[in-house]
Amino acid sequence: MGNMNNKAVIIAGSVLLLLLIGVTVLLITEKKTNRELVQEFQLEKEDLENQYTDFAKQYDELKLTVSNDSLSVLLEQEQLKSQRLLEELRTVKSTNATEIRRLKKELATLRKVMVGYINQIDSLNRLTAQQKEIIADVTKKYNAASRQINTLAEEKKNLTKTVTLAAQLDATNISVLAANKRGKEAKKVKDVVKLKIGFTIVKNITAETGERTLYVRITKPDNSVLTKNEANTFTYENRELAYSIKKYIEYTGEEQAVTVYWDVEEFLYAGSYRVDIFAGGTLIGSQNFTLK
Repeated sequence: MGNMNNKAVIIAGSVLLLLLIGVTVLLITEKKTNRELVQEFQLEKEDLENQYTDFAKQYDELKLTVSNDSLSVLLEQEQLKSQRLLEELRTVKSTNATEIRRLKKELATLRKVMVGYINQIDSLNRLTAQQKEIIADVTKKYNAASRQINTLAEEKKNLTKTVTLAAQLDATNISVLAANKRGKEAKKVKDVVKLKIGFTIVKNITAETGERTLYVRITKPDNSVLTKNEANTFTYENRELAYSIKKYIEYTGEEQAVTVYWDVEEFLYAGSYRVDIFAGGTLIGSQNFTLK
């Protein structure tokens, strides 16, 4: 009977020992499993922190590529949101699986939003590039048109100048007779009482017909002009010039001989004189003559 009791005690002890060993093994295994889960959660949390940090940097880069003010404001708002979530993540314990899963979902949402913004920015950039191409093309065409207009204007200006020159009168065969009181050629300058100036207006069918005004300037050797009145002036190249003789003619377009006279009432001295003839604000003929 005693042996049986001893045997029962041994069996019961063995069972208890086995149970204790089993429980110990389970505890060790569970502790190891928990430690591995904590490590896994910690790694997942660190990965999320890195992704949130990268998101903040990407928003900085995106803002540099955007010139649209409204879009820049939206990007700024999303960047602040990602930074706020990052701060929340840093305060969450690695063992808080619920919060980590929530922040992981938030990250997925942020990623979708960012992809949308990237697509929008790409579209805007493509549109801007197209607009730049259109502006460059329009500018190129405008510059080409401007050059063509300038060329045509220059050609027109040259043509107008050519036509104007062609339409001008021209005085040729200019002669000057220094006459004495008998109407003959004076041998000495002291005997000159009149200057007879003759010239021919050549034929020009392109010139305007009708009454024309001729101005004759007689210049002395000292370059002063013979004139009866200081008020006797005409306009030439935007300045007023004194004239000696004013002559009206009726021009028909055909060759026409013209004669004008200057009565000598001032002292003349020997030297080289010059006659200049003007019409329509243009010098149409010149001739030098000498009085001895």
